Amino acid sequence: MNEELQKLTIANFPPLLREIPDPPKSLWLRGKLPDFETRKWITVVGTRAYSPYGKQAVEHLIAGLAGSPVVVVSGLALGIDALAHNAALRAGLPTVAIPGSGLGWDVLYPRTNYSLGKAIIEEGGAHLSEYAPDFRAQQWSFLQRNRVMAGIAHATLIIEATERSGTLVTARLATDYNRDVMVVPGSIFSESSKGNHRYLRHGATPVGSAEDILDVLGIAKEQKKVARADISDDEQNVLNILSSPLPRDELIRTLGMPASATSSLLSIMELKGLIAESTGYIRSTLQ
Repeated sequence: MNEELQKLTIANFPPLLREIPDPPKSLWLRGKLPDFETRKWITVVGTRAYSPYGKQAVEHLIAGLAGSPVVVVSGLALGIDALAHNAALRAGLPTVAIPGSGLGWDVLYPRTNYSLGKAIIEEGGAHLSEYAPDFRAQQWSFLQRNRVMAGIAHATLIIEATERSGTLVTARLATDYNRDVMVVPGSIFSESSKGNHRYLRHGATPVGSAEDILDVLGIAKEQKKVARADISDDEQNVLNILSSPLPRDELIRTLGMPASATSSLLSIMELKGLIAESTGYIRSTLQ
């Protein structure tokens, strides 16, 4: 695990970030940046005060990207950001956090997500910040940080956004930088979706599945990894049973293993991105 900080000059930035009109002069990096040549980067943003629907949507969509050459970027903030990072880790996808603070462990913001920040590095992801390592987050630094989040990725995905959400700042910047903007349609009765619907009216792409995201990113279905060398016999047995999604209880009964062993097996498979669970059903991510 690389916990040493490195200072990047603009020549070492991810290529898309070098193209924006106001790139940072330098960036601090902790961890290792995922490859930019073979992967598509997507920034996932949304409100801190998410609804149950928003939580379900972000977890479902990112789980569906497991096995794809995708990097999930977000801001390490409370709410949708943290859900996106956690979902990426569970799906086995690289994830990059761009906080509104410096990267020193004593100032990393918010403190609530300190353990998440550690997990991102432990799983081979990265933290990026244009601020000095000891910089403490300020209200203005989040808005300034948003241009990095929008500029570094091929596309931005809005999960939930109120009409006055900072999420819409990131979306506007993504549009200004000629990046794709995707939006999860929400309830017409939800304040958390009013910003989403505004961007849909402006021509953003509605998404309802991981396949919609892959289409926007230009990733063909055959680019998804359909075989893994690290799949054990027990894991392959689970995948064979999951030719279609099954409730957890039914899957456990079908396997016929001790409950504790089955729970451990399923947890490991979820961490490896082999399976995903949503609304009580478990499905294979390799089909």
